Amino acid sequence: MSQTTTGPTARAHEAPGGPGESLAVDEADGATRRGRWFLRRAGAYVALTKPRVIELLLVTTVPTMILADRGLPSFGLILATLVGGAAAAGSANAFNCYLDRDIDEVMNRTKRRPLVTGEVTPRAALVFATMLGVLSLAWFALVVNVAAAWLTFAAIAIYVVGYTMILKRRTPQNIVWGGIAGCMPVFIGWAAVTGGLSWSALALFGVIFFWTPPHYWPLSIKFKRDYANAGVPMLPVVSDDKRVAAEMIGYTIAMIACTLALTPLAGMTWVYTAGAAGLGAWFLWATIAMHRRAKDASRKLNAMKVFHASITYLTLLFVLVAVDVFLPF
Repeated sequence: MSQTTTGPTARAHEAPGGPGESLAVDEADGATRRGRWFLRRAGAYVALTKPRVIELLLVTTVPTMILADRGLPSFGLILATLVGGAAAAGSANAFNCYLDRDIDEVMNRTKRRPLVTGEVTPRAALVFATMLGVLSLAWFALVVNVAAAWLTFAAIAIYVVGYTMILKRRTPQNIVWGGIAGCMPVFIGWAAVTGGLSWSALALFGVIFFWTPPHYWPLSIKFKRDYANAGVPMLPVVSDDKRVAAEMIGYTIAMIACTLALTPLAGMTWVYTAGAAGLGAWFLWATIAMHRRAKDASRKLNAMKVFHASITYLTLLFVLVAVDVFLPF
């Protein structure tokens, strides 16, 4: 004989509050799962923008704006420029992820990016990158000024077309010329304040332009095998470590020259000049030491020491740029 489901045994399997509470628990679990799904998907789209790269770009923008204004620009202008700049850089990086997804798939450093794992589809990434780019340009044109908008368009085009589509897979000097896109935030920040450019802005541009190779090539050395497997001819892939280190020294010297040229061009004080010279000497020594290690096969290269030193160098240099404006002499 079959048992009914209305007796005490059946009721024992119900939630303590009865069917209503069971439904509420199920709904809560569903909401939690949807929340987690949303956060995971949002995180994937944020990852497409490469936020750590954006941070470094924005570090150079605010000091540039302070120097252009010879004081502190309005908070609204700074915020508007940073928001637009972050969106533009995020757009360029998302385009890069879309175009380089075949490379990212074979590199250990990038194989967990959303387009490789399937968290985001190529079509969705392309739509996202396009929308973010259009919004950033409209934002600059409407909220900041037209000059900054045009410079932002140039920055996105240089990185996406010039670097990613043309240079990256064709020349060992890809990061040198492609690095122009990374220099554009100083132009954008200067134009946001003044509506144009100046020789001082060009000097700051030169600082980042010549800083980029000794910053990025140590990272390329660490992931040399990845780039080789992906068929990307980064300089450390096609040349030995001694040549790479030697070129890094040359670019560092040119970078230091640009930092010192800023003194007469922008009327910087002796504090900035002494600080820039000291920082430059420190970073130059780091590249020279790497070159010495490269010539001695028995020593570990420790290229990443120079990579981390480059970030510290650029951050402190632009802090100096900002602080110098407010000195009372």
